[in-house]
Amino acid sequence: MDGASGRGKRGTRGARPAASRGRGAGRGAARSSPRRPGADDRPGAGDRPGAGDRPGGTATVQAPQKDGSAARRGRPARSTAAVGRLPVGPAAGGGEAPPASQSRAPGGRAPAARRRAAAPDGATAIPLALCLREALSRLSLGRQDVSGASGVVNDVVSRLIQAIRSQDGSFSSIKRLGAGSYYEHVKISEPNEFDIMLLMPVQRLQLDECDDTGAYYYLTFKRNPREKHLLKFLDEDKKLSAFKMLQALREIIKREVKNIKDVEVSVKRKKPGSPAITLLIKNPPAEISVDIILTLEVQQSWPPCTQHGLRIEQWLGRKVRGEFRNKSLYLVAKQNKNEKVLKGNTWRLSFSHIEKAMMNNHGRSKTCCESDGPKCCRKSCLKLLKYLLEQLKMEYTKELEKFCSYHVKTAFFHSCVMWPNDTDWHVGDLDHCFQKYLGYFLHCLQNSQLPHFFIPKYNLLSLEDKASSDFLLRQINNELNNGFPIFQKMY
Repeated sequence: MDGASGRGKRGTRGARPAASRGRGAGRGAARSSPRRPGADDRPGAGDRPGAGDRPGGTATVQAPQKDGSAARRGRPARSTAAVGRLPVGPAAGGGEAPPASQSRAPGGRAPAARRRAAAPDGATAIPLALCLREALSRLSLGRQDVSGASGVVNDVVSRLIQAIRSQDGSFSSIKRLGAGSYYEHVKISEPNEFDIMLLMPVQRLQLDECDDTGAYYYLTFKRNPREKHLLKFLDEDKKLSAFKMLQALREIIKREVKNIKDVEVSVKRKKPGSPAITLLIKNPPAEISVDIILTLEVQQSWPPCTQHGLRIEQWLGRKVRGEFRNKSLYLVAKQNKNEKVLKGNTWRLSFSHIEKAMMNNHGRSKTCCESDGPKCCRKSCLKLLKYLLEQLKMEYTKELEKFCSYHVKTAFFHSCVMWPNDTDWHVGDLDHCFQKYLGYFLHCLQNSQLPHFFIPKYNLLSLEDKASSDFLLRQINNELNNGFPIFQKMY
């Protein structure tokens, strides 16, 4: 459930093949204290883990034997964090700060002795920070590749939108919004997946919850609606049918795709319950997937279930939160699988426009990561965990089919709230920051509890899927305890 489209298997395409190299094995004792923020259990200024809550111990990651050691490559080892099992659950200390003996030296850096990486059995070793930075450098998208892919997508989507507007009065008011990881600048490996929301402005609707998650709704028009062109999409109960609208839009797109002659475009077979119409665009030597997501843009207040969500006051500020909550309400045509009778007339809340705004303006200071501003490693940490999950999903497709990058993204937003200061994510402390973010995600898996960032009562890790959560927990801990072989294989 990544952003608007809810893709469930991101990472099964587009990951770069990597030859397996020497695997390093490093063990240490990490001391991280992740804390799960909820509607009524948010960290305050006095109990929030600080920037100096660095795990103790040292990281030892064996250098790949490709073209020499890390020392020969001349890369400086800026810092070294512990590699080992991160504590999760109650044993982690419930989010309390670790003892003073584990805090870093004045000035925000770890003591010099802690920054050194020991070499086991005489092998050349590199710090975890260098291992992660090498991995990041290989996840970065090439500017030329991005430009070429986005150009093809923009051309195809623009032609489709023009045709949709002119052919059917029901969709004449649609407008485009780029969403998802590409437009949030956290896409990794290849520019081969794009999410495009087609927004349909609607004045007012009555929202009725169809379950206890607060995420899914039945929609009905209030008296004398302005959008009379949408009345033909009502079902027998006078509810706005997501299925009928999506089917009508899909038929238009299928017809129009045939008129595109200079690019090979096809419409992928409909996936049951998906809110997306997926285009496949041949762009040799690769193929680009574009999810077209029908989205209602409703001019009304957010529903009560969102009241205690989006707790970004300490991170982005109270004013920014107010501005976000005054934005339109988005609903995507998503079927609720828990509905007793599946009629295809449910809609799911979407906050893709807010997520995009938070991701692209992620610093507490307004100049964070701007060309002349201080740099943080927030997005770098997110990219690393996205890649880790993608690779595990490729290896264990069936066991991890319930997981998608939206789980990682939600944990990321919660982590930004727990550690709101830009200094908590100093660009030179990538290893430490990644491990505390990873520690929180492991804590969520351990307890099968990951609250939706905007709808706190909606748990994204159902207890019914605890076996999947436990499996992923074991696999990530195995990576952690062995110095992250997945990242080392990228060398």
